[in-house]
Amino acid sequence: MMRILLFLATNLAVIVVASITLKLLGVDSYLAHNGIQYGSLLAFAAVFGFAGSIVSLLISKPMAKWSTGAKVIEQPRSPAERWLVETVADLSRKAGIGMPEVAIFPASQANAFATGWNRNQALVAVSQGLLQRMDQDEIRAVLGHEIGHVANGDMVTLALIQGVVNTFVIFAARVIGSVVDRVVFRNEGGHGIGFFVVSMIAEVVLGILASTIVFWFSRRREFRADIAGAQLAGRQAMINALNRLKRDSEVPDQMPDSLQAFAINKGQRGGLSALFMTHPPLEERIAALQNAKL
Repeated sequence: MMRILLFLATNLAVIVVASITLKLLGVDSYLAHNGIQYGSLLAFAAVFGFAGSIVSLLISKPMAKWSTGAKVIEQPRSPAERWLVETVADLSRKAGIGMPEVAIFPASQANAFATGWNRNQALVAVSQGLLQRMDQDEIRAVLGHEIGHVANGDMVTLALIQGVVNTFVIFAARVIGSVVDRVVFRNEGGHGIGFFVVSMIAEVVLGILASTIVFWFSRRREFRADIAGAQLAGRQAMINALNRLKRDSEVPDQMPDSLQAFAINKGQRGGLSALFMTHPPLEERIAALQNAKL
């Protein structure tokens, strides 16, 4: 979950590589030998669209560890690490999920994330900055927020939504490629180079645009994770943690953008770039939590 662009980038890479491979194998040409066969194309798009999202989901934990430098606590080496593991275990029991792996990653900003392919084999990681800047009640609330993501099945739901988005992108890109190939390049005898070039470009562009749907979903799930954190650790503790993150927002974020989807903290952006935000503004999250019925 730190992480949306990592999930999206991995997913997009899988789709692009699969598309190139299928073109080289002649699958696209076979599907369109007698013109586009929409039923076959839709089935093809669904299979490879969901393959990209599922692969991204399955490798989310090792990719998150690698990209952030997170080190799993195999055996606590200090009272702080012991408290961290015990707190995650306690919150996990309350949330009804299996014990996640617990890790710490090097970053000066207060941040945390959770990821994993299912709710009983997840990873929860916190930054060194979070451990240094927050008190135990606030840290517990942040951990509750991340465990809320896991308990709510956000990564699996994200993968399903991404699979649907991928299906649309693959399908639409090939329709666009076919139309341009026939109308612009006047190719009536099957698909030529115009189809392959245009469909590849359309796939990348549509993939980026369609990712706004996934980002919207991510922003909605943040509110639910905040409520989960409040239920597990207390409303005021969760509000205090969000306020701490707000004050800490000037510290440069060392977490890769690709892992921001389920991180606790994310910088704000305005204008059109707001469509690509994985998190709502902290002010909105605090206000929503204050007014929530727990």
